[in-house]
Amino acid sequence: MAPAAKADEPYWQCVTFARMFSGIQIFGDAATWWRQAQGRFQTGQTPRTGSVLSFEASGRMSRGHVAVVSEVLTPRVIRITHANWGGSRGKVEENVTVVDVSDDNDWTAVKVWYNPINDLGTTVYPTHGFIYQQAPSAAGIQMASVPSAAGQN
Repeated sequence: MAPAAKADEPYWQCVTFARMFSGIQIFGDAATWWRQAQGRFQTGQTPRTGSVLSFEASGRMSRGHVAVVSEVLTPRVIRITHANWGGSRGKVEENVTVVDVSDDNDWTAVKVWYNPINDLGTTVYPTHGFIYQQAPSAAGIQMASVPSAAGQN
């Protein structure tokens, strides 16, 4: 059982923490962040410091989870800072190691460091990818096809 929070300490939810720490202004359950980010923020499969890793809703994480990338160590290993995870209910955990274990090296499946065993946990968590702080560029948005005047009578 996780230790109870002291009365003078805030109880952090992952979404409130991720929004404040990353500056990405998305609201609602973590499971909705990826969908909400589409068209509003750049998204992708490459970790960047300050981006938000969006976990899918799965198993005991029925509302999903979001975490802020605090450091990129290698193309397949990052550190995250997040709140309200596992045995740290309502607490912030800093610089937690996360490893991409996806078959295609695309960050769609990860393992997260688990302090009680001093190693990566055994659970593989499905993820959507990363939400970046930037809005999508005009080049990244597909425009509706407009018929050209050439060839029209």
